[in-house]
Amino acid sequence: MTTDETTVRARGVSLSLETLDDLPEAVARPCYGRDSLSAGIVHFGVGNFHRAHQGIYLDALMNEGRDLDWAVIGASVMPGDAQARDQLMSQDWLGTVTAQSATTSDSRVTGVMIDYLPPADSAAILAALENPAIRIVSLTVTEGGYFVDAESGLFDAQHPAIKADATNFDSPSTVFGLITRALRTRRNRGQQAFTVMSCDNLPHNGMVTRRAVVGMASLVEPALALWIDAHSSFPNGMVDRIAPATGDRERRLVADKLGIADAAPVFCEDYLQWVLEDKFVDGRPRWEAVGVQFVEDVTPFETMKIRILNGGHALIAYPAGLLDIEGSGDAMAHPLISGFLDRVEREEILPIVPPVPDTDLEAYYAAIVSRFRNPHVVDTVRRLCLDGSNRQPKFIVPSIIDRTTEGDSVEGLALASALWCRYCFGETESGAVIEANDPSWGHLVERARAARSDPGAWLGMREIYGDLAHVRLFSQPFTRALKALWADGTESTLRRYLEGTLYVMPE
Repeated sequence: MTTDETTVRARGVSLSLETLDDLPEAVARPCYGRDSLSAGIVHFGVGNFHRAHQGIYLDALMNEGRDLDWAVIGASVMPGDAQARDQLMSQDWLGTVTAQSATTSDSRVTGVMIDYLPPADSAAILAALENPAIRIVSLTVTEGGYFVDAESGLFDAQHPAIKADATNFDSPSTVFGLITRALRTRRNRGQQAFTVMSCDNLPHNGMVTRRAVVGMASLVEPALALWIDAHSSFPNGMVDRIAPATGDRERRLVADKLGIADAAPVFCEDYLQWVLEDKFVDGRPRWEAVGVQFVEDVTPFETMKIRILNGGHALIAYPAGLLDIEGSGDAMAHPLISGFLDRVEREEILPIVPPVPDTDLEAYYAAIVSRFRNPHVVDTVRRLCLDGSNRQPKFIVPSIIDRTTEGDSVEGLALASALWCRYCFGETESGAVIEANDPSWGHLVERARAARSDPGAWLGMREIYGDLAHVRLFSQPFTRALKALWADGTESTLRRYLEGTLYVMPE
């Protein structure tokens, strides 16, 4: 426990089952007793997003006396998650979730998680997954956690961690090795398969998850792959809520404003959305009763969210990172950055987003701008810049491909790619070092440094851009934008873009 955590505990009621009745009246708490719950879900990746999203929907159901047999057991394959587990275990798996708009704040204690298995304990995780009471296995393992081959977009069966699991299948160490091993046990026992439900920001996340599990099984036993493909299900879903990381600031806020000592509080925006395909092989919670939207096809919703919201985050992140801006709110307060966001969204992204049922795209975008400006839910710019090698091909590049295929301009999106390239050089404009912020950071830095004199060195990353290096509608404005960033700096380049002079050739 850090010194700051110790101080926080001294300032508030320590959160536990025994102290629930001692909490301030303004803080909602579970109406359900822990003894009334039984596990139906194992969730990999018990981070802030899961607790602010899936956990909130389950909490709402259980507070109505529904679905008490769908409590969550937490799991992780990352040994570094042991501290987070210890924090939650010290307070009986309870945690505060505070949802904030610009003018309101709502805090509640949730208790839908009833256990959290020791991280990276394969035996304990397998025992839980093999229990027939577990009917859903859900995931928030980040966009880069699905072992996708960057160039083909398919499951990477040659990844060292996957090959290791195939060799040591009785004690796998990856999420997909564990899931596949547990499904084999269920098949061998004549038991029902479970649903595998991704809650990550991936296009067709259920399809990607199916490829990973079935692909893992194919390496071990082709008949198992066929059984899983036929008997398990992998619903696609679109999830949306901004839930920044927790630090000492958030712990102090909970102690000072709520009088609660919570070692792992969650702060999030008041916006909440989940659109999901109703494809579950062994039942599910009645999430539709608390606002989850079940649809036949999630594709329009995920395209809208990934391109407008996640793409929007990328548009503000890299210029802010280069200008040493630390918070998303401060990035939005910078007129050149917010202006850049608005022009690219309105001119290049919104026009190519397909229609979404019962949704006004202009209103959706306006809500996103308001969400980005929320002064109480501040994402770090560094987190928004994280893992660009996985996020850019999903959030930015598809819009570039769609527009250039139709012969349309991508001058703003080209500048967005150039800003990412400049960020990966590893230095802000003040000369401050940008610490490694991507699984492929070393490779990206090497490419970005070569691109300072040869922009084609960056565009040559086929795993990111495919054939776009040879598409002049993109390569020419990218080259001009990157040269302008190096010659004149971020603010001048953004200003010239907004004035319409960045791509005007000198006479």
